[in-house]
Amino acid sequence: MIKYAPITEKNLLPLDEFSKKRADLRRHIIAVKNRRRVAIGPDVTFYFENRETLVWQIQEMLYIEKGGAEQIKDELRAYNPMVPKGHELVATMMIEIDDMERRRLTLQQLGHIENYVSFDIDGDIIRVKPEEDVERTDNSGKTSAVHFFHFPMTRDQCPRFSQAASVILQITHPRYTYKATITGDVLAALKEDL
Repeated sequence: MIKYAPITEKNLLPLDEFSKKRADLRRHIIAVKNRRRVAIGPDVTFYFENRETLVWQIQEMLYIEKGGAEQIKDELRAYNPMVPKGHELVATMMIEIDDMERRRLTLQQLGHIENYVSFDIDGDIIRVKPEEDVERTDNSGKTSAVHFFHFPMTRDQCPRFSQAASVILQITHPRYTYKATITGDVLAALKEDL
């Protein structure tokens, strides 16, 4: 199915065409992303990705950086691992704190936060599998403000998720313990990825 296929150069608009359509495409993608956004606690937001959001990200990077053919290869290599495969959800997790000093202190306290992120579907826990492109916690224990996660599901978990009226996204890090119940339009959008 195309929604699980890798993104290729053929799926991207030429830069001049993208430039002309960018405003309309941006309005559309904002609506798509709003249905795929989950705030958890005061400082963390999950942006659940699909092929459409990733194509947009690639197009935006190409538009901003104008790196040509070599950049296209790099962007495809970077973003294709994030295309959901039909038995998983994929998310970008961002720790979003405007105050620079508070952000620095918070990131220092949240080392290895990726080990504490999961879905709870009526007691069935689905733990994240972080993208392994780079280590997100440095030697000092400071974590990155941006993480990329896969939520791999078994054959039994996919239908349970698809049939659930709500699921809980949770972080159980000792210094950041919050839950968010996902329902309605957001849950419906995530179910489309399975």
